[in-house]
Amino acid sequence: MNQPAYSEARLFVIGFRQWKAYNLRPLLEALFRKVVFVSTPSALQSYQLNDHDYLAIWGMGKRNLLSELSAAYPQQKLLHIEDGFVRSVGLGSDLIRPCSLVLDSSGIYFDPTKPSGLENILNHHQFNKQEMERAKQVQKFIVEHRITKYNIERQATPAWRTQAAAKAVILVPGQVEDDASIRYGCTAVNNNLALLQAAREAHPDGFIVYKVHPDVLARNRRGKIDWEQVRHYADVIETEISVDNCIHACDVVHTMTSLTGFDALLRGKTVVTYGQPFYAGWGLTNDQGKSFPPERRVRKLTLDELTAAALLLYPMYFDWQSRQFTT
Repeated sequence: MNQPAYSEARLFVIGFRQWKAYNLRPLLEALFRKVVFVSTPSALQSYQLNDHDYLAIWGMGKRNLLSELSAAYPQQKLLHIEDGFVRSVGLGSDLIRPCSLVLDSSGIYFDPTKPSGLENILNHHQFNKQEMERAKQVQKFIVEHRITKYNIERQATPAWRTQAAAKAVILVPGQVEDDASIRYGCTAVNNNLALLQAAREAHPDGFIVYKVHPDVLARNRRGKIDWEQVRHYADVIETEISVDNCIHACDVVHTMTSLTGFDALLRGKTVVTYGQPFYAGWGLTNDQGKSFPPERRVRKLTLDELTAAALLLYPMYFDWQSRQFTT
C-alpha cells in the first residue's frame, strides 16, 4: 500500500456533503492526527493553520472552491481526494462507502489539464520486479473474479453476443456527461451521442452495444440521451448485464474517458479513446482525441506498469471490518 506519512498532520476538509464526511471520517482519521470538516473556506479562519496542516477538497472542488483556496491559502498544502479504481460493491452516488481512496497532492487523475500524482508515477517511477509480479497477479485476479469499480450488475453472457454473429462487436460505454474528465479532456467528441456517432463511423458494419452508465441508470447523475437517437447508431442498448461481461463479449471499446477503457485493457481488448483519460497516451490505446503535450507523457508503458501504478502505487485501500489500511 502506498500510504504517505500524515500521522503528525491535521487535515481540514472543505465542502464535503454530510454523508460523504460521515463515510470518509474513519478512513481519514486513520491517516491524520486530526480531521476537521468545514463547509466553506471562510470557516478556516477559526483555526490557526500551520505549515504541517493540509487542506482537502473532493476531486477538483465545486464551483470556485479551488480558486478561493488558492487565493486565500497559497502556501497551504492541498490534497485532492477521490475514489480509487476498485471502489465498492455499490455506487458512490447511492452513498455506499469506498474501500479505496486517492489522496493526490499534485492534481487529480481525471483532470488532464495538469499533471496528477498518477501521471507522475507513470512518467517517472522505476518499476521493480516485485511490482511487476504483483501487477500480473492483480490483473489475473481481477479478470478471473470479474471485478470492476462498483460490482453491482448481473453476471451473465449477453444474448447479443450470439445475435452479433460474425460481426465485430463494439462496446460504447455511456458516461456522465457533466463529468470533469469530459469537460476538460474532450474536444469534438464530448457527449454520449457524439461518441456513438464516432463509433458507428469507424465501424459502419459493426455490431454496436451502448452500455448505459450505472449512475445515469440509477438516475443519480446526468447523461441520458434520447433512446431513438441511440438506436439510430447502436444495435443494442444494455442496461442489465455487468460491464465485465460486456467487455468479455466485445472486440473493441470506444470511449471518451471512461474507466471501462482501463478495464478493457486489463482484459486484453483494443481500446479507442476520444478524450484524455489517465490510461491514454502511453502507447496502449488508439487515441483519437486531443494529444497530450510531448512533455506530459514521456514514455511508452507496458500494461503491467500501468496496472502497478493505477492499482498498487496510486490509491490506498481500507478494510472496513478491521478499520485499517490494507493492500
